[in-house]
Amino acid sequence: MKNALDSAALDAALENVHRAGIPGLFAEVRDGDRVWRGAAGVADVATGRPVTADMRHRVGSVTKTFTAAAVLQQVESGRIGLDTPIGRYLPKLVPGQRGDAVTVRMLINHTSGFAEFLPYAYPSLKAFPVLAEIGPESLDDHRHTRFDPDELIEMGVTAPAVCAPGGAPGVYSNTNYLLLGRLLEHVTGTPAEQYITRNVIERAGLRDTELPTGPYVDGPHSQLYEAWFGMIDPPRDYSVFEMSYAGLAGSLISTVADINRFYGMLLAGEIVSPSSLAQMQRTGPVISQEGKVIDYGLGLHPMEGPGPGTFWGHGGTVWGGGTLAMTRADGKRQMAVAVNLQRWNRLDASGRPQP
Repeated sequence: MKNALDSAALDAALENVHRAGIPGLFAEVRDGDRVWRGAAGVADVATGRPVTADMRHRVGSVTKTFTAAAVLQQVESGRIGLDTPIGRYLPKLVPGQRGDAVTVRMLINHTSGFAEFLPYAYPSLKAFPVLAEIGPESLDDHRHTRFDPDELIEMGVTAPAVCAPGGAPGVYSNTNYLLLGRLLEHVTGTPAEQYITRNVIERAGLRDTELPTGPYVDGPHSQLYEAWFGMIDPPRDYSVFEMSYAGLAGSLISTVADINRFYGMLLAGEIVSPSSLAQMQRTGPVISQEGKVIDYGLGLHPMEGPGPGTFWGHGGTVWGGGTLAMTRADGKRQMAVAVNLQRWNRLDASGRPQP
């Protein structure tokens, strides 16, 4: 597979993941002008309906790269300063000393110190990150809850800080990206979802990508099964879910083809300028939601891939769905994969997820 796409090996790789326990998954791999798409398993465990590679999917935190790119466009226009304190733009949402200390850059690269709002919005998650003491009850309670982003932001901003502003390592937090949405709205005078649709999604020519306005995924899609570390058995379908809890941090719907197209154009300097892309690729240590220290830039992070060269991209998780997108720095090798089961691994005796 060094210089070409081995379709049989790629098909086998998908089938192996399906056999290991994922009901359904699908992917697209690009190598220069060559494209492979594949799928394995089912989109609906009750009917046996198969997954297909063109299905639309909730891509979770892949959304963050779209939001970061939109902010960088406004940095280029001079309306936003990367190292300007957020309190100058949004004094009501981030008042006082923290508004003076936390910059726009710190929001994008997760070094603001603002806590994750989810444990405060979802009561059964209040013990996070102690997984053995949290449960999935809130997922059902809030399946159709329409959250106000300002209320979610307040939960994260008023909670105890998780690091000092600009500290290392930073701590990954969705609160940061809800604030970036409000920042975009403030400087553009239009809803952030509308700005991102016009200036990122449409600019990239993505035909099957949208920021949803309701709980449904339109068009062909898979059910999304959540196991919650074995606490939901059998796994429950959460494909119908009000995504305002994730907003511009994680609500995007897309396809594996659109995701690859977007990251290819981004790394080619066609969504933001080459100088902005260079800013996005300046990384520092951040503690991920899995508790691992990763290198993180501005809505992008590097990953190890096969062969030479750094791969850039993002992963994403929603209730029941997962996505991973990786594009080599030269843009010539890409992968986007989607799975329809999350938190499939049970906890061990110490309360940690098993491998």
